[in-house]
Amino acid sequence: MAEGERRSLPDSSEDIPPATQNFIIPKKEIHTVPDMGKWKRSQAYADYIGFILTLNEGVKGKKLSFAYRVSEAIEKLVALLNTLDRWIDETPPVDQPSRFGNKAYRTWYAKLDEEAENLVATVVPTHLAAAVPEVAVYLKESVGNSTRIDYGTGHEAAFAAFLCCLCKIGVLRVDDQIAIVFKVFNRYLEVMRKLQKTYRMEPAGSQGVWGLDDFQFLPFIWGSSQLIDHPYLEPRHFVDEKAVNENHRDYMFLECVLFITEGLQSYVRVDVCSEAIARVGETGVDGGTDPC
Repeated sequence: MAEGERRSLPDSSEDIPPATQNFIIPKKEIHTVPDMGKWKRSQAYADYIGFILTLNEGVKGKKLSFAYRVSEAIEKLVALLNTLDRWIDETPPVDQPSRFGNKAYRTWYAKLDEEAENLVATVVPTHLAAAVPEVAVYLKESVGNSTRIDYGTGHEAAFAAFLCCLCKIGVLRVDDQIAIVFKVFNRYLEVMRKLQKTYRMEPAGSQGVWGLDDFQFLPFIWGSSQLIDHPYLEPRHFVDEKAVNENHRDYMFLECVLFITEGLQSYVRVDVCSEAIARVGETGVDGGTDPC
C-alpha cells in the first residue's frame, strides 16, 4: 500500500465531514471463506488496514511515556473506558460451580448493551449524532461475547474499527494518532484485562501453543513498532524476566508478555510460545529491528 493510500486519519486542517452522510447499522457480511475475498477487496478493508499502519508509523520508536497531544475527543474516549471499568467494580463475580466464564459478565454486558449509544454520544458531537447507532455497534462488539463469555482478537479488531469510524467521521484527527494508541488503546487493554481476570473469560478461537496471545494481537504490532531501533532490547529479551519487568511500563509488547506470565498462566506459558514471540521481532509486521 502506498504511503498516500495509507493515511486514514483526517488532517486537523480539513473540514469536519458533513452531517449529511448516510449511516447504517452494521451487519455481519462474512459468512464463508469466499466472503473474505470480498472483504479484502473492499474500501472498508483498505481504510482499516490504512488506519492500523498509520498508527503503527506514528508510534515508531516511541515509549509510552512520550509527550503527545491529548485532545478533548481523546479525553472523552478515556472517560468512556473509565465508565466501563467502574461498571466492573459495580458488578462483582457471582459464586458458581464453573471456574471459567463467570455469569456476572452477562450483567455487565447488558449494562453496556443498554447504554452504548449514550456513551458514544458523549464522544461524538451533536451535528454527527446520526452516526452514533452505527458506531456504537463496534463498541458493543469490542468487549467479548455475552453468550460464550469469551474474548479474543476479533473483539479487539472491533475496537480498532470503532476508533477507525471515529476517524472517518472526523471526531479523531491526524494529530491524535499517538494518543489513540498510547492513551485510548492502552486504556482499552487495561479494561479488557480486568474483564478477563474478573470474569475468568475464555479465550475466543484459541490456537493453543500456535498463538502468541489468545486475547490480543494489535499491541504486538504497535508494540513492535515502538521497539524499532531500540539501543539494547532485542527479540531474545522478550522472554527475559528481568528485561520484561524493567521495561514493561514503556512498551506495550512487554506489558502483554508480563500479563501472560503473571495473570494467565492457566491459559498459556511464555516459555511454550517463546519461539513465536521471537519470530514477531524477526519476521513480523515490523520486520525486526527496522521494518522500513
